[in-house]
Amino acid sequence: MTRIWDNLAAWMDRRRALGERSIGFVPTMGALHRGHATLVERCRRENEIVVVSIFVNPTQFNDPGDLERYPRSLDRDLALIEDAGADEVILPSVAEMYRHGDRLRMECDSSYQVMEGAYRPGFLSGVLTVVLKLLNIVGADRAYFGEKDYQQLKAIQDMVQDYFIPTTIVACPTVRDESGLAESSRNRLLSVCSQEKAAALFRELTTAPNVAEARAALDREGFRVDYVEERWGRRFAAAFLDGVRLIDNIPIPGQEHT
Repeated sequence: MTRIWDNLAAWMDRRRALGERSIGFVPTMGALHRGHATLVERCRRENEIVVVSIFVNPTQFNDPGDLERYPRSLDRDLALIEDAGADEVILPSVAEMYRHGDRLRMECDSSYQVMEGAYRPGFLSGVLTVVLKLLNIVGADRAYFGEKDYQQLKAIQDMVQDYFIPTTIVACPTVRDESGLAESSRNRLLSVCSQEKAAALFRELTTAPNVAEARAALDREGFRVDYVEERWGRRFAAAFLDGVRLIDNIPIPGQEHT
């Protein structure tokens, strides 16, 4: 039976009781899908205790309307988490996570102000701030993140290294449906027709000979493109389809992940 903690003080008592058992952690913002389930399942295989958090973090949304539209499905999420094998679920409130408001934040230097850092001001700062809080709250040996949000993953890896945080960040491959569309909470905001069309994002990233042609192909498919870029041995894209912003990335064959 999965234990649910909606009070951080009670969770901290529980955390102390877990002692030295190995702990794996999967932080989420809810609206869970098959990709999240694979993170929890891997965490289950590699740790004695599996902890999952559900927290829609307001500080990583630069658009209040985007925060309001973000899908929420707590009962469904809890069922998925339990089926995947979680032992503990943390449901902190905004008031608990930001007891003094947003007075202290992790900040990134200019090297991070590309792609998501450029198009979503404050996003990476908000992500790093809340992940730092959660890593301190959980005290996990390992934390699991999907590669779909690769720039976010890389920034978290850098933060853990630079701030001597004793949690290993485990990168997990992107989970896709049969069309190639990456599993994403935002897919729920797309119509059935748009979900079929959204598969073009992965297809063009994979087949286009260069970023310029990938961008042109997405334009022709009806996407409003923010960027198509290559960094760290991967090709990235972010684009809107019917008002929903989608991101994806793929490794470039033959290039090192640097």
